[in-house]
Formats: sequence, structure tokens, C-alpha cells
Amino acid sequence: MNRESHNYLTTLIQKEYGNIAGVVIVKDDETVYEKYFHRYRQGDAIHIASVTKSVVSMLIGIAIDLGLIKGVDEKVVGFFPDYRLKRGEKHLQGIALRDLLSMRASYKYKYEPYTKVYSSDDWTRSVLDLMGGKKAVVDFKYTTIGIHVLSGVLARVSGLSVREFANEHLFGPLGIEVPCSVEIKGKDDYFSFLKDEFVNGWVVDPKGVNSAGWGLALTTRDLSKLGQLCLNGGMWNDQRVLSEEWIDQSTKEHSRWGERSYGYLWWVLEDSRTFAALGDGGNVIYVSREERLIVAITSKFMPRAKDRIEFIRKHVMTLDGFRGGR
Repeated sequence: MNRESHNYLTTLIQKEYGNIAGVVIVKDDETVYEKYFHRYRQGDAIHIASVTKSVVSMLIGIAIDLGLIKGVDEKVVGFFPDYRLKRGEKHLQGIALRDLLSMRASYKYKYEPYTKVYSSDDWTRSVLDLMGGKKAVVDFKYTTIGIHVLSGVLARVSGLSVREFANEHLFGPLGIEVPCSVEIKGKDDYFSFLKDEFVNGWVVDPKGVNSAGWGLALTTRDLSKLGQLCLNGGMWNDQRVLSEEWIDQSTKEHSRWGERSYGYLWWVLEDSRTFAALGDGGNVIYVSREERLIVAITSKFMPRAKDRIEFIRKHVMTLDGFRGGR
């Protein structure tokens, strides 16, 4: 990226994107742009919101690679033999891991009961109580609390906390540090974590199970590394971290929300050659296989933040050296 393009992007962000904390752009395995804004520095972590979901997708893939999980067709309740099904509850038994990963699992609520789940002493059990209902699978139902069950699965099959499992098998090889777990005891703690501009760690429930749908704090560079891992087919410094098969499976369409395609906790853009992890407020890992491009963006929480995919397509992809030029 030349100086003119660099200055253009920096000025644009400063003027029009008031909540962006950091941007890292990697093109053809080389970091071509790295800049931080609004008091944030390179080493500062930030809550990446629903980008956490895509990280958990990678961890599920690693658990399958290790043989801890047989595959995505395994039924969810089979991982919790001590969970007692309610009388007449047949649809919960039909929900498989693939249904959680593709946002097709059914639930007994219309609106997500965050306070009820995050005030309980066992978030996994609380969510299991809410799963099922009139059918096992729906066309698409985006959920944040429901995904917590995947963390419960990872903890059960590995015998570790999700943070420990991630540190050993994903974060460690990539040089990513998540220093602590952050306990959320109720609504006040929940909103405090969301609103805190400078947070570290990974939210954990009272049973020691890390959150899966939100609650992870990483740096912008960390996000770029995760994108680079996917772009490189699961390899990092000549080490196999994640199977290429899982990356391909998780970043192709398994469900749809209107005109948007969804994989296994990844958004699929245009085709499987481009995919993204998207988090509330404007946190993004954008990966284009065709352009050999990763764009990682971290952002302070802001309701109705400007669309980051539009930002990438309109202002990044048109720069010199990128698709289309300027």
C-alpha cells in the first residue's frame, strides 16, 4: 500500500468511523496497513462480541480433528448424560451440533432471555432448558445465548476450560494470549463488560465454562492471525493447527438469513471464496481467498455502527494494489 492510500484510509477512519479502535490489513501474507485510533494501541484487547462465535467454530473443528467429537451429526444431548429431559421433550433430542453451528436449532423463546441465562448458576443447563419446543430444526434463528452449549460440549469432551483448550490448541500456536477468565454474576456485570472500553480475558459462567456467543477480548493483530490461519488452510509456521477440511466446511453455506448465507458460525459473502466473522459494533475478520486478503477491525461498542463490509468493499478493495485500484 503506497503512502497516498495509507493516508486516505487513515483520514477516512478518523473522520467517519468514530468507534474503530484498530485496523490490520494483510495482503499476500504481508501486513500492508496497521493503525490504531481513539486512544487504543497495538497491544490493547477489546471485546470482539460475536466474532467469538467464529473462534468457537474453529475450536469445534479442532476437537473433531483430535477425535474428541465424532462429527457435526452428533446429538447435543448426548454430551450431557446427566441432563434430565422434560416429559414429552422430543425435539431437543433431535438437535445436532450442525444445527447449533448453522443457527438452525430451535428454541422455546421469541426473544433471547439474556438476563435469565446470565443470572443462572449454570448457563449450559439453562440454555438446554430453552432448546427444542415445537420442532428440532428451523430455517434460521440467530442466537447468542444458544451457542453457549457449544462451549459446554468443548469443556465436556476435553476436560479443560474452553480458554485452556483454546490456549493449548489454537491461541498458543498463533502467539495469542488470553490472560484470564472474567466471571459474570448478573445483569450489572454483563452490561459493565459490554460498555468497558478496555477489557481483557474471556467471560466465564459460574461453572467455569467460557462464553461461546460473545465475551472474548482480543487485539486487532490477534484477529488478523486467525484470519491468516484460515486463509492458509489451517497452517501456521509449518504447523497444522486446524484441518483444511473444517475450514472449507465451516465457510460454505449451510443456512440462509434472507439474502445472507451462513456457514458454521461464519458469514459467507458472495461465495465460499470470501467469508467473515462479524461482531456487534463493527468487529470483523474478513477473509478473501481470491485476493489473498485479510482485514481485521476492532471497534468500541456502538449501536448501529457503520457497515464494515461496505467499508472494506468501498474503501479498501479500491485502493492501489487491491482489486480494482483507485
